[in-house]
Amino acid sequence: MNKIIFIALFLFTLGNTTVFAQVQTEAVLVAKDTLKSNDIDPLTPAKAAFYSAVLPGLGQAYNKKYWKIPLVYGALGTSIYFYVDSNKKYHQYRDAYKSRLEGSVTDDLAFLDNNRLIAGQKFYQRNRDLSALVTLAFYALNILDANVDAALIQFNVDENLSVRPILYPNDVTLKTNVGLTFNYSF
Repeated sequence: MNKIIFIALFLFTLGNTTVFAQVQTEAVLVAKDTLKSNDIDPLTPAKAAFYSAVLPGLGQAYNKKYWKIPLVYGALGTSIYFYVDSNKKYHQYRDAYKSRLEGSVTDDLAFLDNNRLIAGQKFYQRNRDLSALVTLAFYALNILDANVDAALIQFNVDENLSVRPILYPNDVTLKTNVGLTFNYSF
């Protein structure tokens, strides 16, 4: 009996000393977003958009996407070329029609009748207006591309986050299936 009381007293003392010996610490957990890089500048997309608005292609150069600059100038140059060409032909048809109404027929379009001259004016006017809209659309797309690219370039894209195509056999039919795997490694 003395032995049981001694063991109980020993365990009671040992249990109290460990309880009093523990120090209460407050642990703070901080979650880190691993998809975004550490050096985020929230004004980068606005700067890139502003640069592209001032001079098309400058936002792409700011984002270090130099291969996009010829695409920007190719799209804008082509649409401006068609605008200028349609505008020139529109004025040519309009001047030929005006000169015919005045009674003088001395230009290249003398073989066309009045209805053909009016139809040609409408055709080239429509093409000119459409080319102007396409030019504005490419200009806006240039600004939007620079803005979105600058926003997306701040995200961390490495081998830990990947999308890969995969071919795997179907267990029942043994035919090959195609799929995509989304992998995120910690």
